[in-house]
Amino acid sequence: MEQSKELKLKRLANNIRIGIIESVYNAGCGHPGGSLSIADIMAYLYFEEMNVNPENPKDAGRDRFVLSKGHTAPALYATLAERGYFDKEELKTLRKTNTRLQGHPDMKGTPGVDMTTGSLGLGFSAACGMALSAKTYGDDYRVYAMLGDGESEEGQVWEAAMFAAHYKLDNLCAVIDWNGLQIDGPVAEVMNPTPHDEKLRAFGWHVISIDAHNFSEIEAAFAEAKTVKGKPTAIIAKSTKGKGVSYMENKCEWHGQAPKEDLYKVAISDLEKIAESLK
Repeated sequence: MEQSKELKLKRLANNIRIGIIESVYNAGCGHPGGSLSIADIMAYLYFEEMNVNPENPKDAGRDRFVLSKGHTAPALYATLAERGYFDKEELKTLRKTNTRLQGHPDMKGTPGVDMTTGSLGLGFSAACGMALSAKTYGDDYRVYAMLGDGESEEGQVWEAAMFAAHYKLDNLCAVIDWNGLQIDGPVAEVMNPTPHDEKLRAFGWHVISIDAHNFSEIEAAFAEAKTVKGKPTAIIAKSTKGKGVSYMENKCEWHGQAPKEDLYKVAISDLEKIAESLK
């Protein structure tokens, strides 16, 4: 990847992380850890990979994105704001009365949201349906789904994986955010769903493993996914929960709580230092 392109993406991802912290802090609740871990991939999807247009968010030919781990809505909202779907100031209304930015994505209320999600596993199934629809009607859009590693403990995820392989949905790309932590602790200790790669291959998927914070690897993975024919692709993205905020990194207690004012200031300071290093 060209250095200028990588620098641009790093800046965008850092802006998304700032948006995540701003929204969760102002809400006084939310899920920062798993939102921060997917910021780099979200930046790549919305600024390089996907065919989307903020001025026409319901364009029938657009690529679809489904945030199956819907509790990390702050990451999606911050990305949509950065991409121009709505003003960044609106991020401060997360979870407030009459906001368009509910605690989980709402396709009826929020521009740019393609699927209402929250119940884990549901979004992945919906993404499979979208991909099958495109195949059935001869549409050429692609479908991208973001899943959590803890979410992959859900049986519905594996039913959807079987469905996608059976119907040869090569227009579907699933990303598993493998940060290793869920609300109750390490994923491998709560209900170990690994090895994802071997299981998904056995289900008939093409599988790619990457560093979720390396843009060259992210770019190569999505490029490879588009060359695969006759089967869906899963990208297992090894990430750091709470990425970018010093005291949140690799801490499961930051799965689902907002920082108070003192720690909010530390988080913003951490991210501002990263922004300064990217100038």
